[in-house]
Amino acid sequence: MDDIDLKIIGLLALDAKRSLADIGGSVGLAPSSVNERIRRLTASGAIRRFTLDLDPAAMGMQTLVFVWIALREDADETAFREYAANHPLILECHHVTGAWAYLVKLRVSAPPEIEGFLADLKEHRFLGRSETVIALSSPVPGSFTPKDM
Repeated sequence: MDDIDLKIIGLLALDAKRSLADIGGSVGLAPSSVNERIRRLTASGAIRRFTLDLDPAAMGMQTLVFVWIALREDADETAFREYAANHPLILECHHVTGAWAYLVKLRVSAPPEIEGFLADLKEHRFLGRSETVIALSSPVPGSFTPKDM
């Protein structure tokens, strides 16, 4: 990966719908050369996907929630990871150090959905204990792309 590849990635990160001609003009390459570089970056795994960045409130998912999770001692951790990867409310799941095993990031339409999520974790026999934090605002918002779209 060279400086031109990094510039292309930076431009796509700002606007993935940017035209090849526009990118080429910014980096000094023909559109066909830009297209070939993007194809190569995608094939190598440097670019994993192109996504939408949606407004959570417009999608009815305005509540951002973080849940610290400690698994039950008898929980199947592999099954939990698969559950997390496929759960429609879970945007991110991180295995962490410290008193908790996982930090999960959710988007829900309203706080009562959090209870349903926690009940589902209990029903699957994953949840040992948890702590839930609701974000009041996000001065530096992340992207939002639901899994079930």
